[in-house]
Amino acid sequence: MVYVLSHGSVSRHIGWLLLVSVLAAVPASAQEQTGPSVDYEGDLPPLIDRQTFFGDPQYAGAQLSPTGEYVSFTKPYKGRMNVWVKKRGAPFEAAEPVTADTTRPVSRYFWTQDGERILYVQDKGGNENFHVYAVDPESKKKTDLGVPPAEDLTPYEDVRAQIIAVPEARPGDILVGLNDRTPKYHDVYRIDLATGERTLLYKNDQRIAGWTTDREGTLRLATRQTESGGTELLRVEDDTLVSVYACSFEETCRPVRFHKNGERVYMTTNKGSDVDRQRLVLFNPEAQATEVVEADPEGEVDFGGAIFSDNTDELLATVYEGDRTRIYPKAEAFADDYQFLQEQLDGEVSFGSSTEDERYRIVTASSDVNPGTTYLFDRQQQSLTKLYESRPDLPSEHLAEMRAIRYEARDDRSIPAYLTLPTGVTHKDLPTIVLPHGGPWARDSWGYAPYAQFFANRGYAVLQPNFRGSTGYGQQFLNAGNEEWGTGAMQHDLTDGVRHLVDDGIADSSRAGIFGGSYGGYATLAGLTFTPEVYAAGASYVGPSNLLTLLTSIPPYWATFKKRLNERVGDPDDPQDRKRLKRQSPFFHADQIDDPLLVIQGANDPRVKKQESDQIVVAARGNDVPTQYLVAPEEGHGFEKEDNRLAVAAQLERFFGEHLGGRWQTDVAPAVQARLDALRRDVGAVTLPDTTQADAATVADGVAALDGSVLSPITLNYKTTLEAGQRTMNRPTRRTLASAMHDGRDTWRIIDAVEGAAQADTLVVDRNTLRPIERRVGGRGTVRLTFDSLRVTGQLAMRGQTRTVQQEFDRPVLASTANLEMGLATLPLDPRYEASVPVFQLQQQTVATTMVRVTGTETVEVPAGRFETYVLEATSKGAAPSGTIYVRKNAPHHVVKADLQVTSGGRTISATKRLTKMRTETTPVK
Repeated sequence: MVYVLSHGSVSRHIGWLLLVSVLAAVPASAQEQTGPSVDYEGDLPPLIDRQTFFGDPQYAGAQLSPTGEYVSFTKPYKGRMNVWVKKRGAPFEAAEPVTADTTRPVSRYFWTQDGERILYVQDKGGNENFHVYAVDPESKKKTDLGVPPAEDLTPYEDVRAQIIAVPEARPGDILVGLNDRTPKYHDVYRIDLATGERTLLYKNDQRIAGWTTDREGTLRLATRQTESGGTELLRVEDDTLVSVYACSFEETCRPVRFHKNGERVYMTTNKGSDVDRQRLVLFNPEAQATEVVEADPEGEVDFGGAIFSDNTDELLATVYEGDRTRIYPKAEAFADDYQFLQEQLDGEVSFGSSTEDERYRIVTASSDVNPGTTYLFDRQQQSLTKLYESRPDLPSEHLAEMRAIRYEARDDRSIPAYLTLPTGVTHKDLPTIVLPHGGPWARDSWGYAPYAQFFANRGYAVLQPNFRGSTGYGQQFLNAGNEEWGTGAMQHDLTDGVRHLVDDGIADSSRAGIFGGSYGGYATLAGLTFTPEVYAAGASYVGPSNLLTLLTSIPPYWATFKKRLNERVGDPDDPQDRKRLKRQSPFFHADQIDDPLLVIQGANDPRVKKQESDQIVVAARGNDVPTQYLVAPEEGHGFEKEDNRLAVAAQLERFFGEHLGGRWQTDVAPAVQARLDALRRDVGAVTLPDTTQADAATVADGVAALDGSVLSPITLNYKTTLEAGQRTMNRPTRRTLASAMHDGRDTWRIIDAVEGAAQADTLVVDRNTLRPIERRVGGRGTVRLTFDSLRVTGQLAMRGQTRTVQQEFDRPVLASTANLEMGLATLPLDPRYEASVPVFQLQQQTVATTMVRVTGTETVEVPAGRFETYVLEATSKGAAPSGTIYVRKNAPHHVVKADLQVTSGGRTISATKRLTKMRTETTPVK
């Protein structure tokens, strides 16, 4: 049995910025405490040791082998959480470890379909370049660490492996995506688990973001981003992809799992102007027909997930995440099982793995005060065997109730949230901490929340708002967060939540704090910056401070959804968006921060890079704000190591205790104190990163910066390759630059020609400014264009049809790619340079702005020789090319190499250029 979740419907699933954290506990009792400085009415419960909240759990992650012979789980070994295995009926004391990672916990693992191997994924230091490992739990061989040897199935550096499928029909293979050919896109490989041999199944030159397979492991559907940021589903037909379904970026359409008949696929979608909440549908990719299976019976939230039989592929139940989780059985046998479990267990029931014959299942009961008790469920005997409590020493009787609430925002929108209040005291004028979730396209859910319980135990009211932009509440609620970061509705919803608690008498308005990770860290910085009157202190955990640098430093493999990111947050290459993003970035307004700030960062974070925290630390320091800074050198987007989590918890409770008045545990274990000391950074020694675009950061007007006087006559020969779908064209091209007189003006004449072809593209530009004057193209089609400062007129003739060209501009533009590339040769490039260059698109008769940004330097070898180059990232909207351009470091910066893509007519064309010869001309052409 498998439980398939709809992304964004459950807070435990990770959005693009959602904080990755492992929050666990080991038995301990608190010793000494300080505070509180608040006069409570009543008595707070005993102080619970932070180790109990944030230490490694005793056990976690139970799974059954497909045959049911073994139970696997994770528990500490060699100082980190590792995978252990025991016989199903054996005691836990008889279990043996099968992994021994001493640097990072192993938390993501599963069995192969035949039960012969355990697969797990692991990165290095939180860099998220995951490798896939395989281990035979029955192997008699042992390493020096006392476990069977593990084989790295993807032994490639700086590559992020993605597991696409573990086919039931081919248990000896797995399908994996690897981005070793190009960092942006993952090609699909079949890997033989016995030999490690990989076989290419699909070269991803179509910008595919994800795949859906059937039981046999056959690629059936591909998912990719459209030019407008929406989602397109494509049917796989041998080597061809056929578009069969699409939705806009404001809608959702996502495959879940193929139906048992193999012809239709379950999807979740809210496509349509009259549909708000996601529904479960069955879609036929051949007939392109859709049948609605179910929408939320209570009309409250999006479809949240489904439980399927791994044996028959039958839909067993649907799941919805309202204020609490709701499960609706769809099969009689499952309904009987679920009723039995509800009668026997306290709390919400969740389902884990099952045996191949589905006799045995792993089930877990949890609640707001119980992180989980896990059982082995024998369906045949209708019996439960307790396996473990993940945190047996956590005193549930002293934990606090999590309540679902609603409050009205300033525009009367109802905002769902969860409120956790300390036990034993009157809920009046309490110090309060707001915990905005990460994502931001995710949500908080009812259940055990370690930080909420931790802070409630320290005496705080804890508010977890599902602000606008959170998932699960329909597309209107989600899209109400578009472009609303920081100074907009997403942040207002947090502010209004605090005011709601103050108006209700629960919160003391002078003792409100804010703490969050990832987007929640950004919201923390925004709260301190844009509403300093609301908060008395804030702690940002891997939170971005500068939306411009955040969006221009994302991992390359986020290219598959970058346009959606631009639509939801903003496009840094769009001048108007850029202005707004700067207004919404706490870094640029840090002079407004006047309350204490704690910043926590993983040095290897690939999503929110360390420069984001460095920037705000420097800016806040300059404003004389009390600032503390913790950096973990071996962590990424959230801390997974127990000692780091405990150090952060110790710092957090003291920080908020000193500034908000709650109590805190003063005794710190020596090892934790040593770790905390190692994480601390001297705020005065932090420097502003070189990569900070800030407002060194004002984008240059690329046209105004052009200087044709630095050019000399030259001929450049290139090997140019075009790929469109399965078609490849090799075209040797030649570009000639010559001085010429044109109507009495000094000009440059740029001629682009394909070797051996009659067609040539001739562009005449001003000798100094490089602004276009005239363009002529001859061959199968003809073009005759005349440019003046803010207008182009002329004709385009092709395939017997003639179109009139007449377009006015609001600013000077360039005329073509040749004009742009020759212009690049004259720009004043340096390692931080970026420019905005508008280029006229002839076919569309529109202007596309190309953002050119220097991202580094590189030694490049091409047929023409070895060159030191600047690496430029060119990003464009519309039909203009985007990609990476390598230009000579020495001026003039002629193009040495280019890898570009352009989308036209729904097709993506890839173009590569390599310089084969460069010859300086001495005789000008008149």
